Amino acid sequence: MSSEFLITSLIVVISPGTGALYTIATGLGSGVKQSLIAAVGCTLGIIPHMLAAITGLAAIFHTSAAAFGIIKFLGVIWLLYMAWITLKQNGPLQIESTNETATPLKVIVHAVLINLLNPKLSLFFLAFLPQFISTETASPTNDMLILSGIFMLMTLLIFMLYGVFSSFMRGHILSRPKVMKILRASFSLSFIGLGIKLILTQRE
Repeated sequence: MSSEFLITSLIVVISPGTGALYTIATGLGSGVKQSLIAAVGCTLGIIPHMLAAITGLAAIFHTSAAAFGIIKFLGVIWLLYMAWITLKQNGPLQIESTNETATPLKVIVHAVLINLLNPKLSLFFLAFLPQFISTETASPTNDMLILSGIFMLMTLLIFMLYGVFSSFMRGHILSRPKVMKILRASFSLSFIGLGIKLILTQRE
């Protein structure tokens, strides 16, 4: 395993994206436990992309305009849905700490779908990870699994840090309803922005 892989993976993971945004929003709205569940869900959402890359499905997706377009369309729709529920008074970013929070299953489903419907992850596993697998290796599949596992572990740990930090800030924000309203609007606009960015994403 090269330091280049670790550094590049770290940059990819810490870069603001849908998963990190959802985990932070969940931490602010529902506290530590829910944010950690969101981090786990976002990490689980990586598994289908990893399996697709290993089995070769990602190659078909990468070369098929129709497949890419369908996944991209679904991803955009889901991001717009996340923008809508985030903006709602009783969405993930709730002002009152006494409001009923989402069930762990619901949080995980949202988190998994956010990453599952992100075609850029499939492109990441198809175009990025194979560069760090030696052509002389006896088992490229095992190497792919190891690198993917490391990437997922990094994702889980960093997202958990995001969640814990945002949960720590929750107490300061809940006492300022106007700030929470601004944050809800900001997160909603961020999801819309990521949706627009996804629309403009092209196959490479």
